[in-house]
Amino acid sequence: MKLKVTLYVTIIAFAITSCGVTGKHASDDSLPIEMKYSELLTMEQYDGYVTARITDPWDSTRTLHSYVLVPREEKLPDNLPDGDVIRTPISNAVVYTSVHCGLIDELGAYDKIKGICDLQYINLPKLHKDVARGKIADLGETMTPNIEGLIDISPDAVMLSPFENSGSYGKLGKLGIPLIECADYMERTPLGRAEWIRFYGMLLGRQHEADSIFASVERSYDDTRREAQQYKSRPTVVTEMKIGSTWYIAGGNSTVAILIDDAGGDYIFKDLPDKGAVPYSPEVAFEKAKDADFWLIKYNQATDMTLEDLKGFWNMNAYMSAYQKQTVYSCNLSGTMFFEKTPFHPDVLLREYVNILHPTDKANLIYYKRVGRKDSL
Repeated sequence: MKLKVTLYVTIIAFAITSCGVTGKHASDDSLPIEMKYSELLTMEQYDGYVTARITDPWDSTRTLHSYVLVPREEKLPDNLPDGDVIRTPISNAVVYTSVHCGLIDELGAYDKIKGICDLQYINLPKLHKDVARGKIADLGETMTPNIEGLIDISPDAVMLSPFENSGSYGKLGKLGIPLIECADYMERTPLGRAEWIRFYGMLLGRQHEADSIFASVERSYDDTRREAQQYKSRPTVVTEMKIGSTWYIAGGNSTVAILIDDAGGDYIFKDLPDKGAVPYSPEVAFEKAKDADFWLIKYNQATDMTLEDLKGFWNMNAYMSAYQKQTVYSCNLSGTMFFEKTPFHPDVLLREYVNILHPTDKANLIYYKRVGRKDSL
């Protein structure tokens, strides 16, 4: 979830159709902008603009989108390279995702949000108030946005999350409005995703603030990871649970798996090659997960989860070792800013995991709670 000031030139990430393609050849006088962790974004600084090339996360041989970011107050340079031209800082944005609304707010650019989608999934109280007051437009669902309402806003850009084979976004892609495809969620590592805050900072004129936040996150993450390496025990960990007829398992190359490893844990499904979540038969998942020392679950309901709830969801849950030892920890998404905060602050989530897996008297939890019995609450 947020963004900050000064614009020498800006950049952005990931897309597929938009507006403002000009020229063919850029000057050779460029300076690469170093990205230490991101594997998807390549940027270069030129005299008067920045280029950003985003690798297709589903096909690394392809470029998903190219952008050319030019400061709004500057004259448009001649012979710009191919790419959607984005005049920065963006001051009138439509934002489709909760995480990026949160990030924009953190970076002090909240006033640039003029329209949103999927309001019910945005856990930002002041945004709900501003929608009710008519200050921010509710454009409906991301898959079927209110195009007429979006046109009325006349945004500088629409920030949305891409997906595989997302195509041209139908009517939205034909409006000539730059589509900022926020593909940070496809980064392989926690710091790789968090580093995108620098790009969003440039995009919205909050570059220095964004760089400062990321530098702090990086230091904090590295310090916590080094601390976790000192623990001799590496307890086994499983995540999530059976929902309906499926148990979605985070792959061994996912940010979840990396966070658990960095926290000094042994992730039960670390051998899965996938980066994202993999649908598993609950029975198959149970057989491998049942002896895990710790069980971490995210859910969304009005009341906090109890062990009785967990058994009620699926009787086999009660046979999990973590259930019997009461080392189940859950995060109620309805009452936390988990998705708004942790993607760009993986250091906080890493600290949370360390405090769970290697508890001390000083251990503090922000998002997760130990799941107890109903009569103990």
